Amino acid sequence: MNETLTRLISGVVYVTLLIVATSYSTNSFFLLFGVFLLIAIYEFCELVQLQKILPILLGGTAFYLGTQFKTNKTNDILVLIASLFVSIKALLLLFNTKKEKVDALSKYIYLVGYIIIPFILITKIPFGIRGFNPKIIISIFILIWTNDTFAYIVGKSIGKHKLLEKISPKKTIEGFIGGLVFCVIASVLISKYYIGASATFIWIIIALIVSIFGTLGDLIESKFKRMAGVKDSGKIMPGHGGILDRLDSVIFVAPFVFLFYQILYYVS
Repeated sequence: MNETLTRLISGVVYVTLLIVATSYSTNSFFLLFGVFLLIAIYEFCELVQLQKILPILLGGTAFYLGTQFKTNKTNDILVLIASLFVSIKALLLLFNTKKEKVDALSKYIYLVGYIIIPFILITKIPFGIRGFNPKIIISIFILIWTNDTFAYIVGKSIGKHKLLEKISPKKTIEGFIGGLVFCVIASVLISKYYIGASATFIWIIIALIVSIFGTLGDLIESKFKRMAGVKDSGKIMPGHGGILDRLDSVIFVAPFVFLFYQILYYVS
């Protein structure tokens, strides 16, 4: 089987599984992302050379508690602040051209704030005042896929100026702008014809968050891979690499989308 066909089949299986599990019920949604989290923890531990048993137990327990028990707004905000703190730390790592190693304490900080908490926040995003709405998280994934696809197409077609060449040589500024523009267009269509939202501007802002922070999330994972000297985070998805390779954007986007939700909640 040639590489293109393998990549296509693997991608279709992944997208189908994600949409079906997310749409079917909250339990199937939690189960899928719980499994994704455990695989992501395993892959991250491989990248930064951490023992895996304790992180997997920690991640599994935290995810179970975060999804099976209701939390109040104060706890949600504290968890969000912790994740945003680690997001800033990850951005500093990304743009620090001299730092090529992560100390032991920072490895655990990234494990909790860059991997575990964002997965928990992903499961909170589809819940609004009317309960669980799978269209919200599916729409965010559609925006991420749109951004990635058109960033690649535009970048390959007219890209000349490198975005962050030392980390990801193929990414270009033109590709980033192209992905952002088409992501915004997709957000308008999603808002009007899929979500049925009256406030289209909310989804335009979400699209901007997805495009900007999704790109940064992809670059941050590339930084970890470059430091580890590997091309992919894993091999679980033939032609695509590991779970972290597929979810690097959404796990970095999730805290910022959740922050935007909190701002909307307090403003309204």
